[in-house]
Amino acid sequence: MMQRWKNAPPGSHWGEFGPDDRLGRMNLVTPDKVRQGIAEVKVGLTFCLSLPLDVPGGRSLNARRMPPRLFGTLRDGVSAGVQGYCWSYASEDPNLTDVVCDEVMLMNTQYSTQWDSLAHMGSRFDADGDGEAEAVFYNGFRAGVEIHPGSTDSTAADDWARYPDPDANALGVANLAAHGVQGRGVLIDLEKHVGRKRVAVGYDALMRILDADKVHVEAGDMVCLHTGFADTLLNMRKQPDLQHLNETGSGLDGEDPKLLNWISDTRLACLVADNPAVELVQAVSLTKPAGMKRPRLPLHEHCLFKNGIHLGELWLLTPLALWLRANQRSRFLLTAPPLRLPGAAGSPVTPIATV
Repeated sequence: MMQRWKNAPPGSHWGEFGPDDRLGRMNLVTPDKVRQGIAEVKVGLTFCLSLPLDVPGGRSLNARRMPPRLFGTLRDGVSAGVQGYCWSYASEDPNLTDVVCDEVMLMNTQYSTQWDSLAHMGSRFDADGDGEAEAVFYNGFRAGVEIHPGSTDSTAADDWARYPDPDANALGVANLAAHGVQGRGVLIDLEKHVGRKRVAVGYDALMRILDADKVHVEAGDMVCLHTGFADTLLNMRKQPDLQHLNETGSGLDGEDPKLLNWISDTRLACLVADNPAVELVQAVSLTKPAGMKRPRLPLHEHCLFKNGIHLGELWLLTPLALWLRANQRSRFLLTAPPLRLPGAAGSPVTPIATV
């Protein structure tokens, strides 16, 4: 396979698993890592790590993302146009006793507990070495070549339907689903050390937390960061208090180069948090020189674009974290496949931790 780039971004590992790689560091979740995860099962207790998929509630947390809505499907044939929910076959044949419910769901794939695929965020970067930046993603896959925006439907009845059939293709979340997401999870309990405060955790603070809790992260581990944010959000019962949420929960400091280097050098397989972005989203810096090119979300760029590290967001980690804390453990079996949805750049997920 011919390499898609002449220049790779600084601090990246494009080509680490070959020039056509579409999985990134999830390649490190090997059969050995699955066995390591299974070996962490001591008592057989399971934890659901997903919020209900209608949480946060409304669109105040992210105006671009809609909560799920369910619609009853329509019957065909003799009962064409009739709602197929609580529908009785007896309406067509009095000798049949079946009653069925069938529905359609409309939702953003990244509304609630979610995976970000490697197509979720790329960068404008001069991969060709010709002095012109282009929209490019992990391993040199290009916008408009391997990753396609939706077409335009000017007659669409709703705003959400204006751009049908986008296709994440080469880097879509279906690749992650086909690979399988099961192996050893490692939880880092930020809340235990910094509370539920808005704190950007950098390299030095993270190392102190790892040392204090005797947490060891190895290549191929799936790392989960507990901040308490999702638990706070869940307790708001789909009525998010934005002011309180903006003051709640820590996140990684995406501006800390030592932390970013640790993430890639450790060779962790993926990075998950119970907050909305893994990194603590900072206000746009006014101290940067005018005209300086930079990412809005530096940890997203470092993980998704540069190093092929999938991100998980808004996972419900508090019950698991409290159990691990009480039992002086940090490792568990993690099973978290996304939907095998071709073309999607993200996916809802219902992860399960087994201890």
